[in-house]
Amino acid sequence: MDDDTAATGAPTVHVLRVFIGPDGGGGNPLGVVLDGPALPGREARQALAARLGFSETVFVDDPDTGAVDIYTPGVRLPFAGHPLVGTAWLLRRSGRPVRELRPEAGTVPVREDADGTVWIRARPEWAAGRRTERYPSAGELEALPGPPEGDGWLYAWAWIDEGRGLVRARGFPRRGDVVEDEATGAAALVLAGEQGRPLDIRQGRASLIRTRPAPEGTIDIGGGVADGGAL
Repeated sequence: MDDDTAATGAPTVHVLRVFIGPDGGGGNPLGVVLDGPALPGREARQALAARLGFSETVFVDDPDTGAVDIYTPGVRLPFAGHPLVGTAWLLRRSGRPVRELRPEAGTVPVREDADGTVWIRARPEWAAGRRTERYPSAGELEALPGPPEGDGWLYAWAWIDEGRGLVRARGFPRRGDVVEDEATGAAALVLAGEQGRPLDIRQGRASLIRTRPAPEGTIDIGGGVADGGAL
């Protein structure tokens, strides 16, 4: 039996907070199953993701090739930002560092800075379906009591300091299973592609997402990760 599978046969779920703020607060909760083959069926994986209730849960199918499988509580995703950042961080600390992860969307290079910031490189088109909307001020954005009326994924944002590329953002999936996302790498990817410049995005209660333009239309998305234990 794999060391990452409990004696009951159920896989261990590692809980992380991804895109933590400078003081260690915030971060989007993430479930990671390092022993993905212990739960091979999509229905079983979807059921576990629904039971956990995190915005995403990721299953590592092969740490050598970087093959991963990502689920929200309701659907399977070809790409998502914070699951890949968190999984790369956890694999390195589990003694299995990777240079690439391979979700369904494509190959995602990863790296880690000396300060512990983990970066992934991805294409904005992998996050299609997320619409951005600029608000006149960060104050007006903060005043929103919840998701604005409408359908589809909305990334509401405003400049805190346009000259410095400092952004305030809130992420609204508007799909029922998650009301507001604490930190959303895929939506930040779309915004960074639209702006074409480095951004530091403050999202949710206390999270920080960094974006940097990269070659051939790709974007680097980075942030810090904290370990929340295991289930």
